[in-house]
Amino acid sequence: MIRMTDSVWSPYAAGIVIGLLQIPAFLLVDTALGASSSFVLAAGYLASVFDTGVQEIAYFSKYMTSSKYVWQSALVIGIALGAFASARAGSVTRPAFATAWTELTGIRSLAQRMAMGFAGGFVLLLGARIAGGCTSGHGVSGMAQLAVGSTVAVIAMFVGGAAMATMMRRA
Repeated sequence: MIRMTDSVWSPYAAGIVIGLLQIPAFLLVDTALGASSSFVLAAGYLASVFDTGVQEIAYFSKYMTSSKYVWQSALVIGIALGAFASARAGSVTRPAFATAWTELTGIRSLAQRMAMGFAGGFVLLLGARIAGGCTSGHGVSGMAQLAVGSTVAVIAMFVGGAAMATMMRRA
């Protein structure tokens, strides 16, 4: 049984809950779970402050003219708020930065960590948009729909993650 005050949920229970969220997503908003489209929507609205013609660009108009992508922004905000609430409810405290990463890179200052995080996030998001979806979109939604491309993407993510973990362990 999952209690809200547990510091760690069973990954199996959490996976089942996330998988089951596909059902209301398809029934209510006719689209799958994902996060990277919310960044396209946010970028489009931010760019439209400076150039009102952004909505006429095909890439942005798909996201800015359909209300079904607005829910993804709520999903991303909800993930952040849910993680914060979960950490507080479970009394979880974490170190300021991963020790192994600090030792590997030598980066210790907050400004450097923030710059590294921003750069990494930017590259990750760029890759997600080139790949036609983010890790959650491919891993949860794409595989739930038995999409071959999503299955290949998830396999590549696991191989890349295992390779990086092996390299970091040897460093």
